[in-house]
Amino acid sequence: MLKQKNTIRLDEDICVHIFTASAAMVGVCITVIGIFQVITTLRKEGTLGDDLLAVNAILYLASTILSYWALRTRNVRRNHKLEKTADILFLVALTFTTVVAGVITWAMTFT
Repeated sequence: MLKQKNTIRLDEDICVHIFTASAAMVGVCITVIGIFQVITTLRKEGTLGDDLLAVNAILYLASTILSYWALRTRNVRRNHKLEKTADILFLVALTFTTVVAGVITWAMTFT
């Protein structure tokens, strides 16, 4: 019984970490979009970077919403399913962040 309670507690802790990190990354994406808009306005050329960052922010927002839902649900099966989905979505968004950083670096270097 104690082992099962510790597993559930550990899962809730992971969900809290996903929630806080995803919410922070939404803010980071929005900030970088603003900075990127200033740079592209000064250079008088547009790139795909700000659009990719907007998609990235949406992925992080979806992960935040799923982890919040997992924290609020009382059903253990639903909690685990939502938590696993939020975890996978967070990792996809994190990987996409790296891809976007590469695209932005490439665009700024070769234009």
